[in-house]
Amino acid sequence: MTDVVTPPTSPVSRERAKEIKRLSVISTARQVRVLSRAELTELTGLSPATLTPLVRELIAEGYLIERGPGTSRTGRPRAMLEFNPRAELVAAVSLEPSRLSCEIADSDGTVVAHRTVRLASDIVDTVCRSVPELAGDGLPALRGVAIAAPGVSSGGAVRLAPSVGLVEGLPIGESVQQRLGVPVVVDNDVNLMAAGEHACGAGSDVADLLLLHVADGIGAGLVLDGQVRRGSGGAAGEVGFLPLDPTDQGHDGIGPFEARWSENAIAERMVALAPGRRPDAPVAALVELAGADERAAAYLDEVLSAWSRLIVSCVCVVDPGRVLLSGAAAQLDDAAVNRLQRLVAAAVPSPTEVRRAVLGDRAVLHGAVSYALSAAAAGLPHLLPTP
Repeated sequence: MTDVVTPPTSPVSRERAKEIKRLSVISTARQVRVLSRAELTELTGLSPATLTPLVRELIAEGYLIERGPGTSRTGRPRAMLEFNPRAELVAAVSLEPSRLSCEIADSDGTVVAHRTVRLASDIVDTVCRSVPELAGDGLPALRGVAIAAPGVSSGGAVRLAPSVGLVEGLPIGESVQQRLGVPVVVDNDVNLMAAGEHACGAGSDVADLLLLHVADGIGAGLVLDGQVRRGSGGAAGEVGFLPLDPTDQGHDGIGPFEARWSENAIAERMVALAPGRRPDAPVAALVELAGADERAAAYLDEVLSAWSRLIVSCVCVVDPGRVLLSGAAAQLDDAAVNRLQRLVAAAVPSPTEVRRAVLGDRAVLHGAVSYALSAAAAGLPHLLPTP
């Protein structure tokens, strides 16, 4: 009879198994917030013998905080454990014309530190200097970085973003990850806004939505079945490039639709309608002027008609059910939003609700926090939500 020899367990496999259990404990504690060791055992399925050393390590690392006894209807109250959101920090970086905004947030999305710096020609160097300086003593807790950029992002490279000097693809993500040593996700800023509104904003109650963001350019962020859709080349949602007529050719980083109907275009028209200083909030200024000026009222009608055609074109392809107005488009008053809703409803093949986004600039942060935490746990996608 031949003895069956069991091969020794690989040390790598043991370490990987421990890490899976460790992340399971962290994920459970993050979701429940305050719980006893017995509840942690029940929720993770780990034995007390396995759980005890893991909990001890996580307390030492600051992930868990020991609290006093909780309330109990029967028996002796159990000592409680509380998840510490400051044990996991993420950096949200936004590339904007002439400047870089950086925020450090904990896993709850609470901002710990914020800084805006001048955007130098070497974007990677600016990011890699700003993030550690802003994180300070919390740098060891940094779990990931999410970079929001205008234009098209694919594989961590950004292109078609002339406002920040990126027309050809630049591998920002790979370069920053190599220098900072943490996972880095780079995505279009409007995609991050859509992810943020879906996580905790005007789209938190639906699985499908389209966010239309009007600023220097015009872009859309698409969430379907709870997931941000980027397309095969990362260009999904680049609606500003929709042609206005058959003669539209070439763009130099600016699409024909956004060249005519973006915030910049509206601001220029407002100067012509009401000579003077260029308005800081041109859409809001247009809405106000339209109440007293026939030319402004006619131009507002043109803007709403153009935006409605854009929304209808998107709805006919992806049927999001809800469209959120972001950026300058969110400056429309209730009457203008209602008019836009009626124009859309009259042309779409299925019911589509139009409403304002609610998070404003915070949408990018909430989306970036979700992205960065998911990037940090990319090896275990079932433990953290994928943006």
